[in-house]
Amino acid sequence: MKATVKKVIHPLEAIYDEQSKVLILGSFPSVISRQDKMYYANKTNRFWSVMEALFNEEITDHALFCHKYHIAIWDVIRSCTIAGSSDSSIKNVKTNDIAGLVQKTNIKLIVTTGKKAATLYEQYIHLDIPHISLPSTSAANAKMKLEKLVNEYQKIKEVL
Repeated sequence: MKATVKKVIHPLEAIYDEQSKVLILGSFPSVISRQDKMYYANKTNRFWSVMEALFNEEITDHALFCHKYHIAIWDVIRSCTIAGSSDSSIKNVKTNDIAGLVQKTNIKLIVTTGKKAATLYEQYIHLDIPHISLPSTSAANAKMKLEKLVNEYQKIKEVL
């Protein structure tokens, strides 16, 4: 069954505080993340598994973990039309106020997760802060093994 294209507004608040040093940006929350009101909520998404391996710590509270390690999490898109969770279906993009968030923090590095987030960031957001694009942790990128993802995401720890 094909997902219906509809206009959706981002339902999640950014996770950050003034001590945040790394901003991790996805494109837009999946249907499951929107329903659960949690970033990377889909059990097939390996984002939190990567973070657990990277920091050698079991994560029970996502926001607490982010604050502890000075990580901010948000998405490039504030609203768009999208079919289900399909990044390739995204159109009519309105972006979040990334510059406004950065002004309230100590962000030294912006990381985008996946090609769509990187493309959108480069297209719409123009900040004088280093940016790196990391591979998607989504099941759509299942060919990349967890160990390789953890190795790629190591770049985050270099700033913290």
